[in-house]
Amino acid sequence: MALWKKILIGMIAGILVGAFLGPEAELLKPIGTLFINAIKMLIVPLVFCSLVVGVTSMQDTAKMGRIGIKSILIYLATTAVAISIGLGLGTIFEPGAGLNMQPDAGAAAAAKEAPSLVSTLIGLIPKNPIEALAGGKILQIIVFALGLGIALNLIGEKGEPAVKMFNSLAEAMYKLTELVMKFAPYGIFALMAWVAGKYGLEVLLPLIKVIAAVYIGCILHVLVVYSGAISVIAGLKPVQYLKGIVNAQMMAFTSTSSSGTLPVSIRCARENLGVSKGTASFVLPLGATINMDGTALYQGVCALFIAQAFGIDLSMADYMTIIATATLASVGTAGVPGAGLIMLSLVLTTVGLPMEGLAIVAGIDRILDMARTCVNVSGDLMVSVLIGKSENELNEDIYNAKDPVSEPEMVQS
Repeated sequence: MALWKKILIGMIAGILVGAFLGPEAELLKPIGTLFINAIKMLIVPLVFCSLVVGVTSMQDTAKMGRIGIKSILIYLATTAVAISIGLGLGTIFEPGAGLNMQPDAGAAAAAKEAPSLVSTLIGLIPKNPIEALAGGKILQIIVFALGLGIALNLIGEKGEPAVKMFNSLAEAMYKLTELVMKFAPYGIFALMAWVAGKYGLEVLLPLIKVIAAVYIGCILHVLVVYSGAISVIAGLKPVQYLKGIVNAQMMAFTSTSSSGTLPVSIRCARENLGVSKGTASFVLPLGATINMDGTALYQGVCALFIAQAFGIDLSMADYMTIIATATLASVGTAGVPGAGLIMLSLVLTTVGLPMEGLAIVAGIDRILDMARTCVNVSGDLMVSVLIGKSENELNEDIYNAKDPVSEPEMVQS
């Protein structure tokens, strides 16, 4: 049985058990706490190793370097826009307003003592990277990992032993993440039983608002941001872009895997959008690794939902920190099983929001994952068109053709 189905069953079972046991469901909370602690355990090594590997894996030729820089800048910019949309919709919908859940005292204190925006910017560079790793200072860890990855690339052969070591560590962390996520149904069951028992079933009704906000945000991001970029930056008809990516969107929506959709995305880019083989083969795999616009948008909605549910007011510095964390972390966590929850845990940790909020949204994660993966893939294809146009590697006759390829290529994900 697929993991998302097990998590959904665990959530429903937890709700029923919690409603039956009432306050006595508190006895099950330690099981959920173990799951939350396991996720916390993954955050620092997973982000650090993945970022170093992601940077060191990039090609070092002049053309690929130029294309890579362009792609990364566009990916990061659209990710920042996506999470801003998510935060905006979370503010408008207010899905967690009125729930009055009680966070732990430590979490509340952490949120109230959030540093100012200036302090956050100054603190991006760690004085002691070991201290940053030990203290779980995510933004500092991300900056240090990016710097180390660039340095390993610059020293060439001398850096190869370290690169191999980080590759091995990253693979080990991916496997450990997979193992932890297998425990997710049991952890979610226990946490949902505790939530339902303590707060009652009314706490679950706002999840409908969360789903609506995420799906509306995803649609807006594709139709406004991506189509707008195609029209304004590339000077092309956005309708042709939307027609040409349908097959990849179908695969992404059903498989919830950017990596599994990659062969279909490459085919759509080449045969429907006219992107050259070289550009599509570089930009799209890079996007499948670092582009998580849909996930970032989802995090914006969910972070505000959790803050509202626990009655925690976020400052403007907190909003900026959420945007920066999700944008930079997208480089390191894409393609990892459970990436949405892992990235959400990063955001919650960075601004001091209660990790218990993960349990509330985990049960609907599959529904949200379909939409956000579709957005991720759409963004990859949008960037491939922009890069192809800027590098004179876009066949506009193919792009403007009336009949795109109609059948998606079935591949093993």
